[in-house]
Amino acid sequence: MQTDFATKLLPRIFPFLNWWPEVNKETLKSDLFAGMTGAVIVLPQGVAFAMIAGLPPIYGLYTAMVVPVVAALFGSSRHLVSGPNTPISLVVFAAVSQLGATPGTEEFIAKALTITLLAGIFQFALGFGRMGTLVNFVSHVVVVGFTAGAALLIMESQMKHFLGLSIQPGKSFIETLEAIAFNLHHTNLYALGVGAFTLLLALFSKKFFPKIPNLLVALIGGSLLAFVLGGESVGLKMVGEVSGRLPSLSLPDFSFHAVTELAQSAFAIALLGLIQSVAIARSIAVKSQQFIDSNQEFIGQGLSNIVGSFFSCYAGAGSFTRSGLNYEVGAKTPMAAIFASILLLIIVLLVAPLIAHLPIAGMAAVILLVAYNLIDFQFSRTVLKASRRQGIVLIITFLSTLFLDLENAVYIGVIFSLVFYLQRASTPNVAVMAPDPADAHRRFIYLERKKLPECPQMKILRLDGSIFFGSVMHIAAEIRRLVDDEAPEVKTLLIIARGINFIDVAGSEWCLQEAKRWKQKGGGLYFAGLKLNAQETLMRGGFRHEIGEDHFFVSKEEALTGIVPTLNGNICATCTKRIFMECTGMPGATENQGAQAAAEAI
Repeated sequence: MQTDFATKLLPRIFPFLNWWPEVNKETLKSDLFAGMTGAVIVLPQGVAFAMIAGLPPIYGLYTAMVVPVVAALFGSSRHLVSGPNTPISLVVFAAVSQLGATPGTEEFIAKALTITLLAGIFQFALGFGRMGTLVNFVSHVVVVGFTAGAALLIMESQMKHFLGLSIQPGKSFIETLEAIAFNLHHTNLYALGVGAFTLLLALFSKKFFPKIPNLLVALIGGSLLAFVLGGESVGLKMVGEVSGRLPSLSLPDFSFHAVTELAQSAFAIALLGLIQSVAIARSIAVKSQQFIDSNQEFIGQGLSNIVGSFFSCYAGAGSFTRSGLNYEVGAKTPMAAIFASILLLIIVLLVAPLIAHLPIAGMAAVILLVAYNLIDFQFSRTVLKASRRQGIVLIITFLSTLFLDLENAVYIGVIFSLVFYLQRASTPNVAVMAPDPADAHRRFIYLERKKLPECPQMKILRLDGSIFFGSVMHIAAEIRRLVDDEAPEVKTLLIIARGINFIDVAGSEWCLQEAKRWKQKGGGLYFAGLKLNAQETLMRGGFRHEIGEDHFFVSKEEALTGIVPTLNGNICATCTKRIFMECTGMPGATENQGAQAAAEAI
């Protein structure tokens, strides 16, 4: 009993026990190198993301220290690196700002910590409730559309710093654009120069020296230029003092008022964070051949935000940049993320005073570059070309992000994605089929592709989709259009049912009523190739028995063998493999000869 607990239950409670036995000297060496790279990369990112979130820079660094450790220990991915990221930072800023809190104040920080705690609780609850499959219902198109919209909002929010303008925060997208345009003549050329130099240096170092951290190099170069130009004496704003100390203890607001006013935004942050994290983990797992447990990722992300909210951290999630880099530089286990956090802490303790001299214009340039790289232009173009419905979801999510509350933009994108999915699921393809006489094996093909003769008494339809409450009316209408309206003399219907995945109670009732209708016409309704799992409701509810056990066949050949002898009248047996050779077009062939030939040919 104790052995079972140790080998099965403990690793589920403490997922790090699954990979800890693999840690050795070689993996530690690889993970340490990956951690060093990650720590250098996240240093400027942490400061930038905190500024996007409306928080003091140190809070971004705290989030990059604490959140990745908890997520690494309790998640399932070997390479996912969590922490502050751009979309989550922007949503935190938007959610707290709309409540009237001024960025950077104690009130703003307290609300940000509270929303982080609530988001973590939502994520943990979803994971504990085994709801990891929820992310499967959120289209990647929604994430891309939201991220593109968020990137534009971020770029717009940083333009005032890039140009050295003083514009009040809290304005809408259009209002901010108007304010920037109206105040362009007040541009601080020193700020513009520092920002442009930092941006160009980042692009230059990325192109010609891809192995070095280009953002860090750009910030150092921008800071040196700001110092040479005169710094604050020429109107350049600096990041300001950053305390070089360990993450301090914090206490979120547990009051009923705080919880109720932040709950909706917290759930949107939780959902967005989970979608991002699982999507990143899965994309890397495709390369690393690792299995990702979505439920465990939910739990890991939830615990990281819950714990982080008590250590001065705001909401974090998986990072596109740091996770991909972590895999590329050779990380073997989640120890790489832990090493990165430890090394970042050491760096902050040593260089915190220097962060105060970072020019805001330079930081804006870095954020502009990070935001631009978030936009997936290639995927967006592909979606717009390939799928009209997915393109509409992409555009709606993108525009909702720009012009509506950010948390609502996530919901709107998800809702439209589900609406289009349900619309497609409720309108399965119903097509007429017949065997091709030009094919040696008389394969069945769609009559939409090629005009072929059909059996005058039996209609053959292929149904690709499930028969459930949402699709019954569409299927019934299609059958009446294709059979009752176009071939009213047909009395027998054979449904090629391999494409039917499930039939619910409403679908089962329709099948029974349709079978009775065809029986009254003097024929019958038959199914060929219907999967056993799709028949579950039919059998449990007694519908299959009422329809008739002899109306269900394993294959087309078996169905035709059973159906053809029951038909009367002029039969050309076009539904068999050999009928065109033995019966169709035979001079003087009688009805009985045709029926006999059809039965013998199968």
